[in-house]
Amino acid sequence: MKFVAGHRVAVPAPLRRDLGETFILAKWYEGCLVLVGKSSWDALLKRLTGGVEAIVSPVRDTEHFIFASAYEMTPDEQGRIVIPERLADYAKLRFDIYFLGIRDRVEIWDKDIWDEREKMITKEAAKYIEDLANRNEKK
Repeated sequence: MKFVAGHRVAVPAPLRRDLGETFILAKWYEGCLVLVGKSSWDALLKRLTGGVEAIVSPVRDTEHFIFASAYEMTPDEQGRIVIPERLADYAKLRFDIYFLGIRDRVEIWDKDIWDEREKMITKEAAKYIEDLANRNEKK
């Protein structure tokens, strides 16, 4: 997907259908952005904080990182949104970007950064799977 002047980009139609009419766009982990349907936003944040109700430091920091950067978006007739400059700068979005649909969210990555990250993940995939399997066995 091309990232055009003015930080305008078309969200792929299948992802728009899954996200709904209004999205939340925010900073995400590992230097990418996250796009979440407005109706799924609270559930995602609850998952991130482990459902902890107390406003302790890790919860506050998570909320600050994500909430402070969150923008509500409604795509235009062609499915385009404008990514605010501060978010485009954070994710180092330049020319080509990827939209990765993952469960209840969409991650937005600069193509070159994602390509490098994918190589690293591919190398470590077997270890990740074994670690997760071992963790599940201990439960």
